[in-house]
Amino acid sequence: MSSEFFTGRQYHIGASPGDLAPYILLCGDPARAERTSQLFDKGSIRFSGKNREFVTFTGKFEGVEATVMSTGIGVGPTEIAVIEASQCIERPTFIRIGTCGAITSGIHIGDLVISQRALPRENASSFYLPGGAIVDGTPEIVSALEKAAKNLDYPYHTGTTCSTSSFYGGQGRDVPGFPLRENARSKNLFPKLLERGVLNFEMETSLLYTLAATSTRGIRAGAVCAVVAERQAKRGFDPGLLAEAEQRCIETGLEAVLVLDARKR
Repeated sequence: MSSEFFTGRQYHIGASPGDLAPYILLCGDPARAERTSQLFDKGSIRFSGKNREFVTFTGKFEGVEATVMSTGIGVGPTEIAVIEASQCIERPTFIRIGTCGAITSGIHIGDLVISQRALPRENASSFYLPGGAIVDGTPEIVSALEKAAKNLDYPYHTGTTCSTSSFYGGQGRDVPGFPLRENARSKNLFPKLLERGVLNFEMETSLLYTLAATSTRGIRAGAVCAVVAERQAKRGFDPGLLAEAEQRCIETGLEAVLVLDARKR
């Protein structure tokens, strides 16, 4: 690939060196990026950009510089966001603030899941690590997210996340009219994942953690997701609960930035 992809203004995210902060919150939904930016200090936003699914704001939260960027859904655009953002800022810290479906009983809608490690059920990670390799988040970022959730008194669970490249078939959803192979159905898939300690499904964290683990650019990464579905109980997608759960996740990500910044002092 020619060098113009890696110098100056980045092709997909539309940001240039100096536009982003060392702390970068990542979310799939562009609207969630905008909601996050509304919590930044008044008048502090110094950069905003919109290109394709990548919506970016850089400002300050309680005096600490931070960026929020949407990535769209899945590992493909997440790879683009992380790699291109890493050309704009040295040694970035990425915190995913996402949504997920719980597969372990006892985790409820509105709870948070903090990903200590991630199991890829997607193929993008296999370009960097052997296929299926479980990869850890950065311990200090994971612990900062736990501290943040405690500070805010939000219920949370820490453990293993399974990231998929498919929302329906890859997560065992048997949709009428779209039959799955037998071994992909939830009755066969869930026991295998539960045996491995998997708490939840989502679609980005394993690639984020893989890039952080393999990069030579000093990347740190953590992820917190709001639970919006209880897969075994077949509960989820209540619009009112969804908004509240997403807000908890946003606030936890921002609080983690403050925790990390305080630890530097």
